[in-house]
Parts: sequence; structure tokens; C-alpha cells
Amino acid sequence: MSRSVHRRRGTPFWRGNVAWLYLAPALLFYLVFVIIPWLNSVWYSLYDWDGIGAATWVGLQNYVTVFTDPEQAASLTHAFGLIVFFSVLPICCGLVIAALVAGDAKGRWGWARALIFLPQVLPLVAVGVAWKSIYSDAGLVNSLLRAVGLDSAARPWLGDFDWAFPAVGFVGAWVGTGLCVVLFSSAIQRIDQSLYEAARLDGAGPVREFFSITIPQLRGEIGVAATVTVIAALASFDIIYVMTLGGPGTSTMVPGVEIYRLAFSYNKVGLASALSVALSLIVYGVVIIINLFARPKDTR
Repeated sequence: MSRSVHRRRGTPFWRGNVAWLYLAPALLFYLVFVIIPWLNSVWYSLYDWDGIGAATWVGLQNYVTVFTDPEQAASLTHAFGLIVFFSVLPICCGLVIAALVAGDAKGRWGWARALIFLPQVLPLVAVGVAWKSIYSDAGLVNSLLRAVGLDSAARPWLGDFDWAFPAVGFVGAWVGTGLCVVLFSSAIQRIDQSLYEAARLDGAGPVREFFSITIPQLRGEIGVAATVTVIAALASFDIIYVMTLGGPGTSTMVPGVEIYRLAFSYNKVGLASALSVALSLIVYGVVIIINLFARPKDTR
């Protein structure tokens, strides 16, 4: 016993902490390009500063403005609204599609999975440009509506105060569904088939199997999908900026676009920093909540 203790005490420090040596480059990169800039944003958020001239200390006033000014508060509200399109719809559709193609042992539906996943490999800027054209007055959507005699339903979708937000949200749902389908499809293949056999012996049908076996067994994967898609919703920028720039008016304004506009159009660096810090804390809090619910019951 004493020899083993003596050997451990005589071991060089770097041998017992070799893992930290491998992690050091990534941690250094994260510190320099994430932590330090975030702390700078926290510092800037305490000032009224245009990014060039002298800064004036305002304390927490910028944060009060973020949550009380109607325009700033609306951007945060829209970000949470996008969770329905960017996260809830893709996860629900992904679960259903993955369950339907789970029995495709011969790979006949492989092309469908590839087609559904295609938006994930496309740049979001290109996606935004393409859908902006599709939603235009002479675009595909209005052309199809007119072709089937629904001329009254045709409209400038991205210029309509009521329909611009759902139109943009649908694009986010289209992009996110592919990731969810691939993630859930691979997870379903790992589920023990004896669970389904036992359920069938008890008289359970496909719907009962889906809700009683498939969904509970995919708790971890649903948590991963929810984390990724919720972050995409709250931190959305590319699609909104390209398609509507937050318009018409502020009907599709989200924090990412508002931060860009405050900093580079209105030179309100302090207020933009406060909104970015508030958004980062909101994202972090939401991710923690998702992980708590996604954690297996026996580890809570």
C-alpha cells in the first residue's frame, strides 16, 4: 500500500493530467475567441457608446431598455416564437417520418432521406435567397395558387404583416426537419426489437408502439435535436436577414438582426452588447432546461 502511494506521489504532474494537455489548444481557442469577447460585450453593455467616441457609464440601463423597449422586447418574443417553427415542427415531423421509414430494410427510401437532409448542407444565405424568390409575387407559391384557382390567396408573403413571420418560420422548419429525420432514423435502428414484439403480442398497434416505445426510447436524441434547433431559433440571423431584414416593419425582427442593426446602423454599441449578452444568457438557460428534461429518469 505504502509503495503504491509513494509511486503515485512521485509521478510527474504532466502524466496525471495528460488529458488537459490535449484539451489545452481547444480551451485556449475557446478562451480567446469566445470567453474574452463575451466578457468584452458585458463590459460594453454597461456604457452608452457609439463605437468610436467617448463612452458614458450607464450601468444596467441598457438591460432595462432591452426588456422594456417595445422594439427590443418584440425581437425576443419573435425569437421564442420561432422555436415553434425551428424546433417543435421539425422534431414532430422528424419523429413521424423516421418512424415511417424505420422498416425500410431494403433502403428503398434512402433517396427520400437524402432529399430531406439536403437543406442541411446548403448555405443558409443561399436558402434565404431561394425562398425569397419562391415567395415573390411571381414566385412558385403564388403561381401554384393561381393555377388551382386560388387567386385570392396569393399575396406578397414576405411583405405581408400577418404572413411574413409564418413564411419565414416555415423555411426554418424545412431546414431543420432533415437533421431530425437522420438523427431519429439512426436511433430507431438501435431500439431493441423485442420491445415491439412484446407490444404486438399485447395487441398494440403502430400508433401505440410509436408513443409507448419509440418516443421514450428516443429521449436522448430528442434532447439533442431540441438543443440544436432551439439554439438555431433563438440565435437566428442568416435567413431573416436575407429574406426580410426584420420587416415588414418589425414583424420578423429577431435579436440577431436587431443586434446587427443597433451596432452598425444606429451606432448603439452598448445597447447592442446588452441585447447580445441577454440573448446568450437566455440561450444558455433554455439549453440547461432542455438537458434536464432530456436526461434519463434514473440519472436525475
